[in-house]
Amino acid sequence: MTAVRTAAAGLALLLAAACTAPTPPRSQASAAAGTACARPSGSLGAETPTTVDVIEQAYFCILDRYHAGAVLDARSLLAAGFLALTQELNRNGRDVPEAIMPALTGDRKADWAAFETAYRKVTDRVPDLRDKLAVTTLEAIVAALGDDHARWAHDAGRPPDSYDVDGYGLGLQVSVTSLQAGGDPGAAIPPLFVTAVQGGAAQAAGLRPGDIIEAVNDSAPFIDGRATPAVAALYPDYPEARPVELRLLRQATGRRWSVTLTPGLFPQDPAALRVVQSKLLEDDVAYVRLRGFASDAANRVFKAIARLRTGRTLSGVVLDLRDNGGGSPAETTRLLSAFGHGKVTAYQCTVDGECEAMRTDDTVELLGLPLVVLIGPGCPSACEHFSAAVKDLRLGQLVGTRTAGAVSGPASSYLLSNNTLLGFPSKHHLGPNREVIDRIGVPPDHHVPPTAEDAAAGRDPALAKALTLLHK
Repeated sequence: MTAVRTAAAGLALLLAAACTAPTPPRSQASAAAGTACARPSGSLGAETPTTVDVIEQAYFCILDRYHAGAVLDARSLLAAGFLALTQELNRNGRDVPEAIMPALTGDRKADWAAFETAYRKVTDRVPDLRDKLAVTTLEAIVAALGDDHARWAHDAGRPPDSYDVDGYGLGLQVSVTSLQAGGDPGAAIPPLFVTAVQGGAAQAAGLRPGDIIEAVNDSAPFIDGRATPAVAALYPDYPEARPVELRLLRQATGRRWSVTLTPGLFPQDPAALRVVQSKLLEDDVAYVRLRGFASDAANRVFKAIARLRTGRTLSGVVLDLRDNGGGSPAETTRLLSAFGHGKVTAYQCTVDGECEAMRTDDTVELLGLPLVVLIGPGCPSACEHFSAAVKDLRLGQLVGTRTAGAVSGPASSYLLSNNTLLGFPSKHHLGPNREVIDRIGVPPDHHVPPTAEDAAAGRDPALAKALTLLHK
């Protein structure tokens, strides 16, 4: 679930109450601030407050280690951070006359010095908001990269340990994925409808797959065929518990009604937590659902297929990646290696065009079975690495809808001086044909979009198409 949750997670968090300690003199600042960031080793210590020195360290870490850091206009990061600072002041009714963006010249060090001077003037006027402003500013700087694999991991709003076995939210999945809602909702197509009910408030309210959501908090989910930001309310971040009002239509009966759902923790079906689920279809097709490229995921898939293959001849494999959260590039390559040898599965490239090829592991035994892969917008990152390789290398066929377009590159983590982790790619990802996949996605060979009618009837047209292809 970690890979899935990470892919779906947004940056908006409710923050802890602010500290009122005075700003330390510059001479007492953390020795780690402004220095090159380092990869973490061992367990992290307790998180300490985010300060301007931590923001400084993160800023220079990005410029030094991010794959596009050498050519990045650092002024865009500082401008985004200062904008978030002023917006947070306004939200708290505490704007101050010193909150003026300094002039920036393009000199990275000089611009940071100007930014820090202005930042300290502001936070010294509102010491009770200092912690909140620091967190908001650093979140905005990271978000300004516009990179789907850039994250700042910190404890504010962290769910309880039970979140590993309990779900959090409204208890439903809808046709606009969390990745679309948090990134480019315009990539989705109408209508907005329930695709699955997992439990919690949605189950208690009697929602069913196929129910069409006509309004979210009195706002239309689509305008002129494009999804609106209102859809994001269906994917709340912990611990936000704001009620969400839905207006619904059940097409089969014509019933229209409204419900108010409050986010919360709810128990999940243990089967839904398994990384690999498998079954035999039509007596000769191995169906394997892979929820993420977690550690040892490839071996788990191989074992599942071997079990289904015992005592019978299989005509093919359907690998369902429609709700796969990504994960390890190594596991992706290992799984691909069971369908082809001697292949380049992807390239990891620097900003100046130097690329390292990722190659199949030819010690993996070939399965020798036809492959159909089910894909959709819930397939980001390593899932897109796999899908693009299957398509480009002709290892199988893709069925469903276009993938998420969220595969900028494998992220590396760097330790900041307050024991939080900053993550981003040091190289960017290209497909086997050196094509850009990030923000674009991988198109299916056979476009089979889901519909509300199919969801309500329990039909899976993409799976039906996959079976047809394997039995040709």
